[in-house]
Amino acid sequence: MHLRMILKQGVWVAAMTLGLGITAGTVRAAAPATPQEQHDQDYSKNKNYQLGMREGRDDNAHNRDHYKKRKFKKDDDARAYESGYQSGHQGDHR
Repeated sequence: MHLRMILKQGVWVAAMTLGLGITAGTVRAAAPATPQEQHDQDYSKNKNYQLGMREGRDDNAHNRDHYKKRKFKKDDDARAYESGYQSGHQGDHR
């Protein structure tokens, strides 16, 4: 009788562990991209990236930090601009 109880507990613990593992994997797969993953996106052909790159280089040349503030309707446009600005301001030439 004692062995049967141990086996039932072992099966129950294994089932719970498997369930938690599947749940954690699903949550990770559904999670949005991290800021680093978003930053690594290639915006180089995006017109907002190009604008940001030009303004970043210009601000860097004139020792300014974000001289112009831009507003964009889409978040992706703002991310492309900011990525270009940072690259231009830091002197990256992709």
